[in-house]
This record gives sequence, structure tokens and C-alpha cells, in this order.
Amino acid sequence: WGAAVFFFLLPCAAGGGGRGAPPGWGGAPPRVAPTKKMSRRTERVGSTIQQELAQIIMRELNDPRLTGMPSITRVKVSPDLSIADVYITVMGTPGQQNAALNALRHSAGLMRTKLTGQLTLRQAPYLKFHIDENLKKELEVLDLLRKAREENEELERKRAEADSPGRAESDELEEHQEKSE
Repeated sequence: WGAAVFFFLLPCAAGGGGRGAPPGWGGAPPRVAPTKKMSRRTERVGSTIQQELAQIIMRELNDPRLTGMPSITRVKVSPDLSIADVYITVMGTPGQQNAALNALRHSAGLMRTKLTGQLTLRQAPYLKFHIDENLKKELEVLDLLRKAREENEELERKRAEADSPGRAESDELEEHQEKSE
């Protein structure tokens, strides 16, 4: 009987502990970010959450910190539908972006409550808002491509100008030779 009690006090790596247990003493296994593509169901739920959140933000949130209109770029839902990572972009200064992000994080509970009524899920996922850094990177890449294209056009224009005086001189030489003959 003593060995059985001792067995339950050992750390359990495979889970099975209760709520409030210290790390490594059971409970749910640690959450690991999924590396594979979302399933059709999670994609569909993410798309619905994106649409519904856009409507809620536009119609029902009256927070003065939401100066620029926040755009939801994508929603990633965990495989067990417990967490939804919502990626947003906000036009404005970095300070305005942080203020809008904090406003959305502050009202996440209200939005989750409204989502629960609108989704056909027993429980809406927890909402985690993030600034979408991918869009900034994409804009930087597009800007670099634009600069490279402008530089190439400038080089081509300079080459064409460099070739044209040389051609003009050779044309003049040919005309001069024809006249002398």
C-alpha cells in the first residue's frame, strides 16, 4: 500500500496528473506548435473566426485605441480548436499599432463570448492577437524588388546612352569615308 502511494507522487512524463500539479508531475502534455498544415476543419473554423471577428471589430468595438482600421490577415487555429492565433495589421505608427493590439487583447474575452454564440462549437477558442510581421517582410521584399528594377532600368538607360554616341561617331565616320571616295 505504501508503494502505491509513492508511485503516484513520482513525476509523470506521459500525463495523467491533476490540475494545479507542478510541471513534470503529470497533467496535460506540453503544448507544441504544430509544424504541419492545418486540417480542413481547422482551416474552415479559422476562416469563419476571421470573418466573424472582422464584423465584431467593425460594428461592436468602440475603443478609442483602435484609431486605424485593424485588418485580420490570417487566423491559425490549434488542432484541438482551443487556441486561435489572430494576426492583424494596423496602419499607423508603431505606437498606434501597439495601442490597437492592446485594445484587441483587452477585448478578447468579449469577442470570444460573441464568437461562442455565432459559431457552431461548444466552446470558442481562446483568442491570441499578434501583429503580422509577415506582411511587413513582404512589403520590404517588394520595395527591394522595386529598387532593383529601378536600378536595372537606370543601368540600361546609361548603356543605351553610352552606345548611342559611339554609334553616332561610327555613322559620321562612314559618311565621311563615303564622301572622300
